[in-house]
Amino acid sequence: MRRGRITPLAIFAGLYLIFLYAPIILLPMFAFNDGTIIAFPLQGFTTRWFVDLLNTPALHAATGNSLIIACSVAVLATCLGLFAARAVTRYDFPLKGGILGFIMLPLVLPEVIVAISLLVVLMQLGLNASIYTIILGHTLLCMPFAIAILQGSFAGLDQSLEEAAIDLGETRAGAFRLIILPLVTPGIIASMLICFIISLDEFIIAFFLSGNEPTLPVYLWGQLRFPARLPVVMALGTILVALSITLLLIANYFRRRGLARTGQQDSGGFL
Repeated sequence: MRRGRITPLAIFAGLYLIFLYAPIILLPMFAFNDGTIIAFPLQGFTTRWFVDLLNTPALHAATGNSLIIACSVAVLATCLGLFAARAVTRYDFPLKGGILGFIMLPLVLPEVIVAISLLVVLMQLGLNASIYTIILGHTLLCMPFAIAILQGSFAGLDQSLEEAAIDLGETRAGAFRLIILPLVTPGIIASMLICFIISLDEFIIAFFLSGNEPTLPVYLWGQLRFPARLPVVMALGTILVALSITLLLIANYFRRRGLARTGQQDSGGFL
């Protein structure tokens, strides 16, 4: 194939990317639009919708809930994923493939099924929907992503480094803390950032399990019922998109750095 030649596959990929990201490009356009109606033609440039974000107490409460949940989920999912990835890559035990497949199941199950199942379980246990139930649900959802990232970090480690430390008198726990953990630190950081983004943006599980403490996506869903609030929603969506892209770039940087430390080939994606 000659260089510079436009192939049907390239045309399809370009059209697909335009279809996928065109709505995101429209967000900042209408966020800075002076009109309250989300339609063309634009009526002028303004930043008042961003100023309105500072004067909405309900939005601040929802944002605080989302940040608390996202930070908690990032730590919990990464810690659990660290243990699971370590066990899968370092040890052989009965039903390892089946157990790993069961843990990764939320990746392929529809989120609405997971959310309804969690709600039924909580109701049977007599627990009320709250921030804590959302944290549990999001941790279940984010664990497979954490395992996928950390498994790649552990897979490329040279096990002889740990064995040499043990031979020199270090305990297994000490060898893990002093040798293994620093090598997989970029993977841990990437896992925490990815889990943070997923939890911050997740809607379905939060919608079923939020109770009277809505997260930011649930709050935004409620605001869609009021047409006059749509420009404010656009402004907030612009900020969230910029934040998500920034965190993804940082996470990808640490993921690549972790792969480079272990000498692995970059596959080009988190999974």
